[in-house]
Amino acid sequence: MGRGLRGKAVIMASTALIVTDMLNSYDHEDAEPLQDDVARIIDPLSKLIRRVTDPTGDQDVLLVYVNDNHGDFSANRDDMVAAALDGKRPDLVEPVVPSPDCAFLPKVRHSAFYGTSLEYLLQRSGVERVILTGQVTEQCVLYTALDAYVRHFEIQVPEDAVAGIDRELARAALRMMEKNMHADIVTAGSCLA
Repeated sequence: MGRGLRGKAVIMASTALIVTDMLNSYDHEDAEPLQDDVARIIDPLSKLIRRVTDPTGDQDVLLVYVNDNHGDFSANRDDMVAAALDGKRPDLVEPVVPSPDCAFLPKVRHSAFYGTSLEYLLQRSGVERVILTGQVTEQCVLYTALDAYVRHFEIQVPEDAVAGIDRELARAALRMMEKNMHADIVTAGSCLA
């Protein structure tokens, strides 16, 4: 097991739970249909995160948050959490706020891999399978799935832990991930079983 710059051990895990763009202020175009769908997934997603972070559990899972910086290149984790909690729907943010000890990567485009150190982190930790959660199913989750697939990661997507803006496009995106990227479409309750 290697050590990082601050002397922390590198977490070795065969699986990574990737939480995408859940720190959202919901003050943008398409926020209303998105927040309605996020309300549907917040309970299964927060339970999945708790299962992964439970110190008494036997989960071998690396938890990674990847979140859009919304064009603020000086924003860090604390800034993004504060902005989301000060937004229109803090009730959709509070249950999934990242703990200070989990990996957190800012991103600027749709894919969680694009312009981030996610691939390096996953490879260094020995990850073979990624569980993709968060928002938006037909955008960021779909593009992250494609980038995971071309990097030869196994993919799971719990359909009750991803939220979309357009239900029809979100369903189509899940079908594309399953057919074209060989993703296992599961539920949050079954993805670590």
